Amino acid sequence: MQLAHIPLDRLNISALNMRHGKRAPDLSDILPSVRARGVLVPLLVRPNGSPESFEIVAGRRRYFAAKSLADERGKADPLPCAIMEAGEDADALEASLIENVARLNPDEVSQWETFSRLIREGRTVPEIAGTFGITELQVKRILALGELLPKIREAYRRDEINTETARYLTMASKAQQKDWLALFADPGQYAPRGYQLKQWLFGGQSISTKVALFAIEDYPGLIVSDLFGEESYFADADLFWQKQNEAIAAKRDACLEHGWSEVIVLEPGQHFHSWDHEKTPKKKGGKVFISVSHRGEVECHEGWLSRKEARRARANGEGAEETAAKPSRPELTGPMQNYVDLHRHAAVRFGLLDHPGAALRLMVAHAIAGSGLWQVRREPQRAAHEIVAASLAACKAEAAFAEKRREVVALLGNRMRTAQSLTAMATTSARQASSRGS
Repeated sequence: MQLAHIPLDRLNISALNMRHGKRAPDLSDILPSVRARGVLVPLLVRPNGSPESFEIVAGRRRYFAAKSLADERGKADPLPCAIMEAGEDADALEASLIENVARLNPDEVSQWETFSRLIREGRTVPEIAGTFGITELQVKRILALGELLPKIREAYRRDEINTETARYLTMASKAQQKDWLALFADPGQYAPRGYQLKQWLFGGQSISTKVALFAIEDYPGLIVSDLFGEESYFADADLFWQKQNEAIAAKRDACLEHGWSEVIVLEPGQHFHSWDHEKTPKKKGGKVFISVSHRGEVECHEGWLSRKEARRARANGEGAEETAAKPSRPELTGPMQNYVDLHRHAAVRFGLLDHPGAALRLMVAHAIAGSGLWQVRREPQRAAHEIVAASLAACKAEAAFAEKRREVVALLGNRMRTAQSLTAMATTSARQASSRGS
């Protein structure tokens, strides 16, 4: 038996299902639970002639409850499923799954306490998933509650906030969680929840001066303050990111100079999951992870290894002296990586001018079939250093693209002027005809 999350549109009811029929089942008793917590007990499925399609042997009502929820919310989450193998007994598997899930505590915070204890004792995510008969993704979602502030976790335990809100808060920085908690605790304020919380966390361009790693005096742009002077913001987001990236690169180089074996700067918005890493001192090969939020907040996590790396280090018997004596350094510095990225982007963008069909297909594919796993956005081309900016300005691909862009803008301008002239001529003719008629 294999456990996996399967999209709703790849599932259908098996004719062998004992409740198979055309009428939808009564969901009044389970729909509130599924709406609040999702489907917890995996459906029992088997391949249906194709590796992309499965039929449901047991779990028909859970399937219909998930479909009903998808109709309400306009989106469908993949369902946890147990994929049967040849010769397995369906009744025995279903009973085993229900028994395993019944061993879980009813609320997710209690589950987090259990899973966290097992992780500290050395259990892995796949082992925990196998013990309780749930998927690895479900285990990871529960472990992510460890990223919440204790007061938020307790509010979730008391059902004062819903699951969707708790999920979004696990992706927020500690500073964002404190700001949200202040709104939540104040009866006179509104704390955003659900989709509004997502917009509050990741949308907008207002960047507080509190998050700057660089000295505010070094910022050449305009700083805007609110009416009470309690908060101030950078008016130019691109200029802020240029200075912030320079400071992050300097922070990274400083950590390497202090003897850390490696410093990893995560992609903007990528969250650092402490539950998937193990505390490791510098002398035993610990690394530094720098996370950067979309709001510009920077968090430095010193002395961590992924659990996989930590297990490998223990198995190989790597000593502290060996790790400290041979620190691995990245091939490129932060500014050099920025240089390579910008010039590579300029070359690819210029190359697409000769392949408009490919560019159009990429744009249409994103417009029609967007995904939460990836996104397309305008490249801000932020240079981390003045020298990098100067080299980009002298880049042949960048200059050729700029010239082509000017030609297109001029062409669009001529067409607009022609359209305006035709409109004016038509208006004049209409007036003359009206005058003759009168």
